[in-house]
Amino acid sequence: MPSVSLISLGCAKNLVDSEIMAGHLAAAGMTLLPPKDAPRADVVILNTCSFIDAAKQESINLILETGRDRASRKRNPAQKIIVAGCLVQRFQKQLADAIPEMDACVGLDRIRDIVPIVRSLLAEPDAGGPPRLHATARSAYIPDHATPRYQLTPPHFAYLKISEGCNHPCSFCIIPRIRGRHRSRPVPDLLAQARQLVANGVREINLIAQDTTYYGMDTWETRPSPRSPAVSARGDSLPGLLRALDALEGDFWIRLLYTHPAHWSDELAETIAASRKIARYVDIPLQHISDRMLKAMRRETDGAHIRGLLARLRAGIPGLTLRTTFIVGFPGETERDFGELLDFIRETRFERLGVFQYSREEGTRAASLPRQIPAATKERRWHEAMRLQRQIASGIAKDRVGQTLRVLVDAPGVARAQADAPDIDTRVRVSRDLPVGRFADVTIAAARGYDLVAAP
Repeated sequence: MPSVSLISLGCAKNLVDSEIMAGHLAAAGMTLLPPKDAPRADVVILNTCSFIDAAKQESINLILETGRDRASRKRNPAQKIIVAGCLVQRFQKQLADAIPEMDACVGLDRIRDIVPIVRSLLAEPDAGGPPRLHATARSAYIPDHATPRYQLTPPHFAYLKISEGCNHPCSFCIIPRIRGRHRSRPVPDLLAQARQLVANGVREINLIAQDTTYYGMDTWETRPSPRSPAVSARGDSLPGLLRALDALEGDFWIRLLYTHPAHWSDELAETIAASRKIARYVDIPLQHISDRMLKAMRRETDGAHIRGLLARLRAGIPGLTLRTTFIVGFPGETERDFGELLDFIRETRFERLGVFQYSREEGTRAASLPRQIPAATKERRWHEAMRLQRQIASGIAKDRVGQTLRVLVDAPGVARAQADAPDIDTRVRVSRDLPVGRFADVTIAAARGYDLVAAP
């Protein structure tokens, strides 16, 4: 059987796609090699990201580097290079024409066909010619619990993709063009997969989607809006899914990622507050607070709605950790808009916060807007916002000293509390003898920058 190595770039949603490809390959009996052994594999699959310019460049650089290494015999000279994922789905024929180092390109809806694609490439090792393109014009695929998967995260935590695609009109974002319209997986299907994860030893299930708060709304006859959120629905909903997951047997956390402020409801907040397993952690990318910017970004909310929502969440969910992201340097952003954003960060004191510099993406509405911001200005604003957040986060970390926290041990000496999502948030330094993949109660003895240090 051929050996295949898969390298996954980008977000957790992309990682789930990689797990699906790896699952199909393993089910077919192919040997899976870790990325460190990629040079000796018969086939290497590069699952790419193209959300912003930096992600595109990282993907392209990896493709070119892999091709150069093969040509210079730093890796298996007969190796086949398959490029998959968002970069292919977004650019398709352009990509195939521009980078002859690839042997095949695989779009999002064709990841389930990865086994026959690999076999066909290996059956004709000297075929030559341009890369073979396997992609649909529009993405409509969504997996179910029976889809083969090979978990690429550590055994104790996993990502559960509850829906695919996005219906939001954000002017800076290319995701709807890449991932297609929003489509939700049924609750029974998700429960079946969650049960299997817990049975396999998973202690943290991270719910992901382009917008988790939109979950189920694509099945409703009437959809709510920020101005009338209490619309009766027929179909699945995120609160209903969370209650069903919370009722499953086992000792594990449920973490909610990628929520949109336009579709939060009181029912959702009450569900989190009343649950036994859902982490008191809300990831809610806000992008800005200035009404001018929110309107230009087509975010479907305004500053008053955001402030009111955060106040309700803080009041209704005890011990809540808020994580958000903002964009600086969006076209037309003035110093006054940016100053309003800094004031909002100061007054809200987000426990977790990231800042992105605006990336001008072809195919988006914002790319053609006037008053594009110079790169130097975007860089300066990014540094100012992050410097402010470091001060806030340091103070919040010091407030944790003396508290007892339940943590999940990720590696020897490294753990996370409910306030910390995998790979993106802070860490808790713990005794190295605590077993990996298990929960432990620790007392915080010190704070070091963003991170916490537990007493022995």
